[in-house]
Amino acid sequence: MSKRVRKVVFPVAGMGTRFLPATKASPKEMLPVVDKPLIQYAVEEAIAAGAEVMIFVTGRNKYAISNHFDTAYELESELQERGKEKLLNMVHNIVPPHVSCVFIRQSMPLGLGHAVLCAEPIVGDEPFAVILADDLIDDGSGCLSQMVQAFSDTGSTILGVERVAREDTEKYGIVDTEGDEQLLEVKSIVEKPKPEDAPSSLAVVGRYILTSGIFAQLAQTGRGAGGEIQLTDGIARLMQREQVFAYQFKGKRYDCGSKLGYLMATVDYALQHPELKEDFKAWLESRFS
Repeated sequence: MSKRVRKVVFPVAGMGTRFLPATKASPKEMLPVVDKPLIQYAVEEAIAAGAEVMIFVTGRNKYAISNHFDTAYELESELQERGKEKLLNMVHNIVPPHVSCVFIRQSMPLGLGHAVLCAEPIVGDEPFAVILADDLIDDGSGCLSQMVQAFSDTGSTILGVERVAREDTEKYGIVDTEGDEQLLEVKSIVEKPKPEDAPSSLAVVGRYILTSGIFAQLAQTGRGAGGEIQLTDGIARLMQREQVFAYQFKGKRYDCGSKLGYLMATVDYALQHPELKEDFKAWLESRFS
């Protein structure tokens, strides 16, 4: 089996109800953090990790995502006529020429596991990554790049994990692991356990590298928590046949699926923005002094 991760799946069919009414007509993945939408941060992370094929699993009213990664002839022509070369280059290079984008429709909202299964015709028998744009991870080297390096050593499924507060285990898939290294072998995985039932506080967040064996397991996985086909349940089945590892990535994760996490990300990224950081910092200091 190849150890090169060329393809990344972005499940973007969710309705984003926690951000209504902002997401009534616009996908939550298009919410901007300063001046880039969440999905663009995710795609940039994938490209930095060496991926070349971006697979978007979409749903109704998600046309803004495909439009964002498509060529905008009118906009580019307007920028060129006005001599705005910096903005033109920014728009023109959202996706480099060597990278292709594929869009697949998830016809029914049957959960993350089902969304991943929808990508099988494009992924084929290769290993692939899954990135959830809701989880914005700030790290210089890129979270997925870290995991790709670990995959090159193991050739096995790897789950991005971080420790969460015990009272928050009901929000995540939780793993039971062996060892105390950065890369841990997973012994079991449970979807959204109550704090008293959780095997640990190591939570699976929105980064996965999966072998193609996951597709056969998802195809046989029935509906689980919330009446959906859970990726966690498919991974639990896969563990009976293959090794699965948990990787404690370096970097700060922002849960941009929540309003508080989204606001935190916006403030922190604004404080890092080369054109805004000084003025924004001064405004914050004046506002709260």
